[in-house]
Amino acid sequence: MTDALDFVVNRSDLRQCAIESALVSERTALAPGQVLVRIDHFAFTANNVTYGAVGEMIGYWNFFPARDGWGRIPVWGFGEIVASRHDALSVGERIYGYLPMSTYVVLDADQVTAGGFVDGAPHRAALPPIYNQYTRCGADPAFERAREPQIALFRPLFGTSFLLDDFIAEHDTFGARQIVLSSASSKTALGLAFLLHERGATVIGLTSARHADFVRDTGYYDGVLDYDRVGDLLREPTVFVDFAGNGAVLEGIHRHLADQLRHSAQVGVTHWERMAAPADLPGPTPTFFFAPTQVSKRQQEWGASELWRRLGDAMQRFIASARWLRIVEHRGPAAVERLYREMVGGHIDPAEGNIAAL
Repeated sequence: MTDALDFVVNRSDLRQCAIESALVSERTALAPGQVLVRIDHFAFTANNVTYGAVGEMIGYWNFFPARDGWGRIPVWGFGEIVASRHDALSVGERIYGYLPMSTYVVLDADQVTAGGFVDGAPHRAALPPIYNQYTRCGADPAFERAREPQIALFRPLFGTSFLLDDFIAEHDTFGARQIVLSSASSKTALGLAFLLHERGATVIGLTSARHADFVRDTGYYDGVLDYDRVGDLLREPTVFVDFAGNGAVLEGIHRHLADQLRHSAQVGVTHWERMAAPADLPGPTPTFFFAPTQVSKRQQEWGASELWRRLGDAMQRFIASARWLRIVEHRGPAAVERLYREMVGGHIDPAEGNIAAL
């Protein structure tokens, strides 16, 4: 096995995975304008499992192609340019962005500025622009080499949390008195709960019995219920934000709250094997929340710099509050495969922030 590797999964069965000799290595010939990036490390969370679970629907498999029937789940992380055929990008530059679970990636550098560039590869042109943008770390005021694990973990996840909070606030909380979050121990749910709690909303977390004490101890929730206690929720105007994607839980919420449910947002699928739900649910139709849509809206209304300033300020407050976080590193093919299997199986300690490298 070479030192250039790809981690691939079966697109129709996420439990099947393999480590293969890479499609891209340090010997890959570059075309003009391309750069070769060595991927140093990346965060791996339940959000990445969601990328795989909805990969066909949203197009996540299209970012980093693999052999037929298999795919590379996208991750967020850091790498270093080790070869360049772009005059403005130098060997040794550190970058942050959307990466494959691999040791190397080739990017078609386009729209290069002092702060970053876009991957202009033709196969990515129709995909959401936010995923094609790469940050040049040397020009990023928020970058600290020692805090790369926290940045890799929270910048994408908390970005979704921030945009969800903004969306809910924009709609005056849909007139709700409580906001219920499933998969309350997931990091995106924790970020949203933190922001909702900051502005005085009543936030209830749904979680498994084994994670209930952890969720309570974060201090972000006003109440915590096990999944089998959905019937204990107060029947009052409610917004439901579904990070679990568990069809039975979704049905239970809709049937219990019925006309008291003001909005039902689907965000993640941490319970990816139990996604199916009846089509005739009472209450509002569950609506998928796609963060890039809210990004585009706010960039037009606030301007990109103001959006990222607000998001960055909020993320700093959240990271400062996350005294529960424990960074765990997983290095090497066997360790990455073990982490992947544990995450897909739902066996990860929610207090862990997992950083991986092939």
